Amino acid sequence: MEPMTIREILQAVDGRMLGEFGDLNREVSRVETDSRTIHAGSLFVPLMGERFDGHAYINAALEGGAAGCFTQRERESYLPGKFYIKVESTQKALRDLAKYYKKKFSIPVVALTGSVGKTTTKDMVAAVLGEKYKVLKTEGNLNNEIGVPMTLLRLNREHQIAVLELGMNHAGEIDYLSAIVEPDVVLMTNIGDSHIEHFGSREKILEAKSEIFRHARSDAFVVLNGDDPLLRTLPEQLPYPCMLVGAGEALDYRALHLESDGRSHLKCEVKTPHSDFNVEIPALGEHMIYPTLMAAAVGEHFGLSAREIASGVLHFAPTKMRMNILHRADGITILNDAYNANPQSMRAAVEVLSGTNADYKVAVLGDMFELGPLAPALHAGVGEYLGKAGIDCLVAVGELAKHIYDAAQAAPVPECYYCRTKEAAKPVLDGMVRPNATILVKASRGMAMEELVEYLLGITGPV
Repeated sequence: MEPMTIREILQAVDGRMLGEFGDLNREVSRVETDSRTIHAGSLFVPLMGERFDGHAYINAALEGGAAGCFTQRERESYLPGKFYIKVESTQKALRDLAKYYKKKFSIPVVALTGSVGKTTTKDMVAAVLGEKYKVLKTEGNLNNEIGVPMTLLRLNREHQIAVLELGMNHAGEIDYLSAIVEPDVVLMTNIGDSHIEHFGSREKILEAKSEIFRHARSDAFVVLNGDDPLLRTLPEQLPYPCMLVGAGEALDYRALHLESDGRSHLKCEVKTPHSDFNVEIPALGEHMIYPTLMAAAVGEHFGLSAREIASGVLHFAPTKMRMNILHRADGITILNDAYNANPQSMRAAVEVLSGTNADYKVAVLGDMFELGPLAPALHAGVGEYLGKAGIDCLVAVGELAKHIYDAAQAAPVPECYYCRTKEAAKPVLDGMVRPNATILVKASRGMAMEELVEYLLGITGPV
């Protein structure tokens, strides 16, 4: 973050100074929300939620080195030498500060949303653009009302472009985030069942995702998954030039002649309106054509050559727990896709497992959350797909995963195990470890299935 004066911060958030601190020209060069990892001279933002109130940690943050803080209420006492800015809402103040701060930089912003593949697409686009530009990107999955402002506040004078992921689980969230971001380029990966509990239908999810266009620049460049039937309806509704990407005929950006080595890489030919070139993707699964093609479209939009785009794709590295390919001794491979899950991403992950050249293919799958009344049927659909994909073994973990287990048995999947808890699954996993086995681990974030990945790493040896 470039330094900002307290005077600027007051103006940005429409705040009021409390206490006796009077040096409004003092500068702040960091904003933080966690009092446990505070840095000297920073501005502490005490966030509030249903189960916590960051105001309880203001003194700890200030005593730990923060120069000052936001606060929604008067304090009984004020530490000397520290500034306190009273605001209506600390979350709103964080948003307003980020929006004000962003306007200091005249750089383009690429914003992306969708039901599945946002983080992978963000990482791929950033990798490609990084061949020519200094890129700020969303770290990990910080794509919400706190993460997006905090990402923008990391901007500095070196950055030439920003690639930001926008997430949601309720209507209005994309509107909130895109109002801060005001994107120059909009990417939409697909429309699936993620968070359908809160929306009721995919059409309503599309409606909520489309809030991003309310705040896009008037000359925005839009890239859509042309193989998604709902997204195919958008170009005729939007006043922007739209590029459609995918495997289908007559799309603007296409992937042809896809080949997999079954271990770690894919190859394909990318056909664009401007050129044809070959790329090597350091990942598995046919679904990887979509982030690759979106990155190609964005790359060409910003003047990258075919060679630069291909080089950027090869330099792609997924975010932690996003289909990380972990090679172990005896030809064992662990596919760590434990960060999150929904029905579409589950199928994509199973497809990756199916396409490997392993002698023994194991799916360790847990609950998928926020699916509402559709949860039993959607979990069962994953179990049926395991049978069609030729998976050798299922280890289902969790309450909802019982539906995956039941359907997989009927599919049939040759070996099926049901474990109500992760602890119960560990002795079962002991029997999964054998030469040339590939083991996929995936579930919704709340299942914290990385615990089982760590267990598997512990019972397998390094290469």
